[in-house]
Amino acid sequence: MNIRKPSKQRQSLKLQGSEMKPVAKLGTDIKAKIGQQLRLMYDEIVEQGVPERFAKILRGLDDPSNESSKNEPA
Repeated sequence: MNIRKPSKQRQSLKLQGSEMKPVAKLGTDIKAKIGQQLRLMYDEIVEQGVPERFAKILRGLDDPSNESSKNEPA
């Protein structure tokens, strides 16, 4: 039975990977700009709302006693 040991290079990579720390941190101004851009992007999506067919499915999931929704064709 031939069992190979990891090379020293692989062993050192594993150690480096588990001990790695972030080198650079984002400043508060950069974080604020990223947050602003994300809000702009996702606000457009939120304003679109939920299509009625999805809203109907979600209402059915909220009310498990509603057996009629299970029998309705999609």
